[in-house]
Amino acid sequence: MVYEKRYENGLRLVVKNMEGLMSVTMGILVGTGAGVESDSEDGISHFIEHMQFKGTKKRNAFEISDAFDRIGAQVNAFTGKDLTCYYSKCTSDHTSDCFELLSDLFLNATYPEDEMEREKGVICEEISMNEDTPEDLCLDLLANAFYGKENYGRNILGSAKNVKGFTLDDVQKYKRARYCPENIVISFAGGVDMTTAEALVETYFGRLEKGAFENRKPKIIKQHLSLIKQKPIEQMHIAIAYPSVCRGDSREDMVSAINGVFGGSMSARLFQEVREKRGLAYSVYSYISAFPEAATQNVYAGVNPTKADEAYQAIHDVVAQMKKDGITKDEFLRSREQMKAGMFFSNESSNAQMLLYGKYMLYFNKIFDFEDKLNRINAMTYDDTRDVLSIMFNDDEKAVAVVGNTDKPFAL
Repeated sequence: MVYEKRYENGLRLVVKNMEGLMSVTMGILVGTGAGVESDSEDGISHFIEHMQFKGTKKRNAFEISDAFDRIGAQVNAFTGKDLTCYYSKCTSDHTSDCFELLSDLFLNATYPEDEMEREKGVICEEISMNEDTPEDLCLDLLANAFYGKENYGRNILGSAKNVKGFTLDDVQKYKRARYCPENIVISFAGGVDMTTAEALVETYFGRLEKGAFENRKPKIIKQHLSLIKQKPIEQMHIAIAYPSVCRGDSREDMVSAINGVFGGSMSARLFQEVREKRGLAYSVYSYISAFPEAATQNVYAGVNPTKADEAYQAIHDVVAQMKKDGITKDEFLRSREQMKAGMFFSNESSNAQMLLYGKYMLYFNKIFDFEDKLNRINAMTYDDTRDVLSIMFNDDEKAVAVVGNTDKPFAL
């Protein structure tokens, strides 16, 4: 069963009871991230996420991690382009203790000056690590090539210069604007009932007051760039972004099905053509990255520099063939089954369910309907693929990124 509770201050609670589970995953989701930052804020969403763990009014950084470990709980957080999430998983008998800890680090962080300076060094090392991970670097560069240097084109980590300059005032100002109850969803999934979850939220979030919430809407100006970052590495990393349908679009499921045929699995055309038949890449895949205002279908391949042109052409050949001939009915049915299987697999994971129901409530302000989603996927027909394919793989609006030991960008 799935339950929801809405509070006068705008806070929302969603609970997915998963009968038979002996564990609970709980998350606090905030509708903010790199995509809504200004130039001076670049990287601050991620910085705040780190700092929430560095001490509260009643616990220091070690005592926070030690308290979770003492009850056998897992705790973590992540920052995205439009979402920051703090979450923990524990056994059901420790639900109350675990939520008290998660609430404490979320609501009562104190940002000690010495911890802030220390964490700036940690994040600068994370930025350096990202620079040394060419696949991630290439996909970050791709976002920059498609969206430009603002909104969803921003790197989540920000720049080392920005991170080093963040002050306590910067952190508090950003939190007042974004960490507001109307921009927060609390999500539980697993062996937990609504009565328990509601009582916990009332106890720790019941007095949370409305802030000066800034409902920022990213202004999207799509780019059409081919960017390159030269690095003395063995492989060439190539990424391509095609415009796609926005989050919540009625064609979203069909786009996902076609992407599954294109590059979403080992049996997909990209993998079979570029890796299996031509031997041009070890890693090659595609995925959809969708936001309310814009979306992309991204393609990635890591290739030998001497075969880079051939690999780029091979990807183009797969795209051209799909645009010309469409996909087969067998491919469509296979991809549709993969989508359904993915739903059923995630339905057995409290982590996945916490995030699914929490994000859906945050993004669409309603409970995710599993049966409705399954019915919509089942209702997709092969005859619909041609119409949706006609809006995909638009070469005139694509963007390209390359990372490797070269100074030659690919032609658009």
